Amino acid sequence: MLKVGLTGGIGSGKSLVARMFGVLGIPVFEADAAGRHLLAEDPAVRAAILDRFGEGVVHHGTVDRKALAAVVFQDPQALADLNAIVHPAVRQAFRHWAEQQHAPYVLMEAAILAETGGHQAFDRVVVVSAPEALRLARVMARDGATEAEVKARMRNQASEEERLAIADHVIVNNDQQLVIPQVLQVHQALSHAS
Repeated sequence: MLKVGLTGGIGSGKSLVARMFGVLGIPVFEADAAGRHLLAEDPAVRAAILDRFGEGVVHHGTVDRKALAAVVFQDPQALADLNAIVHPAVRQAFRHWAEQQHAPYVLMEAAILAETGGHQAFDRVVVVSAPEALRLARVMARDGATEAEVKARMRNQASEEERLAIADHVIVNNDQQLVIPQVLQVHQALSHAS
């Protein structure tokens, strides 16, 4: 069974594309949701977070994600350290989950693949691409965030060029090209490659 990474910059529409693959019967693993679950439930992850970031990011024995975000999004080394704790645990959870699936391929939707070298763990990588100005407008409307806040988040992600460099397949979500036919084309290619 092929293991496929699905990524894209914030506001690209990768979650929408993931749901489309799900409608086609493809199992989808959401890395962000798995990361949140591991922060809340995995004792080893919590212990590593506590060891690295201290009591200030833990409230009643639970990782306070808002406090943790306030630390890591201001400090690139802290973000790298957090990723070094959470990403291996997410990848392990994905591998275990993938073994339980019965499909020609499985997808892991992940905002961060190019940044960590995580794309190397997949047989194929699908990148959802959209122009930065459109992604910015989408996230501001979706999250009620300011332009500065969204741009700060974007700076913590790979550039569009870096994401496209790891892509085996690209789905363009620019509000001009139809997305569903592109998803169907990639689905067909992945189904036949497995």
